[in-house]
Amino acid sequence: MTLKRILAVAALAAAAVTALQGCVAVVATGVTAGALMAADRRTSGAYVEDQSIELKASGQIDSRFGDKVHINVTSYNRKVLLTGEAPDEAAKSAIEKITAEVPSVEVVTNDIQIAKPADMASRSNDAYITSKVKARFVEANKFYANNVKVVTEAGTVYLLGLVTRNEADAATEIARTTTDVRKVVRVFEYITEDQARKLDNRPPETAKPAGS
Repeated sequence: MTLKRILAVAALAAAAVTALQGCVAVVATGVTAGALMAADRRTSGAYVEDQSIELKASGQIDSRFGDKVHINVTSYNRKVLLTGEAPDEAAKSAIEKITAEVPSVEVVTNDIQIAKPADMASRSNDAYITSKVKARFVEANKFYANNVKVVTEAGTVYLLGLVTRNEADAATEIARTTTDVRKVVRVFEYITEDQARKLDNRPPETAKPAGS
């Protein structure tokens, strides 16, 4: 395993442990954001743009709807997943439109539910489920855990990432058999085994500003 992969797995394990212990923030792990970016299969440009997309979309949604909705915006390789709750179909559609119009967004998967915003107990339970799934990824050691992003909403686990079919199947099985997981939804972008090897072994990049 390369150094950048070791750093990524170490950071993921630390985050999972602290979440399982109920800590609000991850105490210093000794791993920088730059190291995590280098360990990601996304290009540095896509990594930075994904963060920008999430911030911009979330800000615009909050500005328009406030506490009437509870929306999670997750961007991976410029493909966005929307989860959470909205009061009606009109709000759900409007949120998708807002997100789709954010610069650099390529695809929007809208899985927002028509319901009242989830309470803090439900959100805390979802965060706990996410931490358990991530911890089991590390423990199983069937793929680089950093390559699969986990989002949990109302007990449904969404899996994102640039992965091979074998990696997707392994991640799905682990998530499916994790306690309290009600359903698993795959939102992967599939790549070949050869593409995965090339991405995992490419030289480090220098991050570029979003939109460059």
